[in-house]
Amino acid sequence: MQTRLLEILVCPVTKGRLRYDRDRQELISQAAKLAFPIRDGIPILLESEARRLDDADAQ
Repeated sequence: MQTRLLEILVCPVTKGRLRYDRDRQELISQAAKLAFPIRDGIPILLESEARRLDDADAQ
């Protein structure tokens, strides 16, 4: 994930910052407690495609 791209992407639910999880290939929204997948290098920023985070994942 390019740093410049990560700087301009925001959570589609909260409009807040996203954190890149390299191991899981996901963008994490702490505020929404959602993890958005990255498939073939493309962030899928659809709430319906996101994985809900539990408290351990959100940290």
